[in-house]
Amino acid sequence: MTIAILFGTETGNAEMLAEDIAAALEEDHETRIANLQDTGVEDLRAADLNIIVCSSYGDGELPASAQPFADLLRTERPDLAGVKFAIFGLGDTEYAETFGHGSMKLAELLVERGATALGERLVHDAAGGDLPEDIAVPWATAILANGVAA
Repeated sequence: MTIAILFGTETGNAEMLAEDIAAALEEDHETRIANLQDTGVEDLRAADLNIIVCSSYGDGELPASAQPFADLLRTERPDLAGVKFAIFGLGDTEYAETFGHGSMKLAELLVERGATALGERLVHDAAGGDLPEDIAVPWATAILANGVAA
């Protein structure tokens, strides 16, 4: 299976987590990592599954590197029927009102354009005690193991 692991980041944490997920999946799958700012519609269609790691920034906004991708979805309004994605967020519950809103907004944009969300959107809490990879890697492998992406 071809899996694109895409990240939207402000400080680099989502990119590091994308690399961890890719390392965990690359033995059994063809993986590639890309920044959302460098991702187009055809890139989404080229993968069997798009795993997206996206942080939140400011008041629950998308991080800088996800903004061009979101703008493309808003302005060009592409038909993403047949595109499958799973999304993992990075946030901090100390900002309770906007916790995980970056990944939520991106997921909503993708679904509005016809993409299919697989599995549950999880959000790592930076204020918690778990490392993001300790949550994200089992999450990603569970989506694949459950045959959701088949």
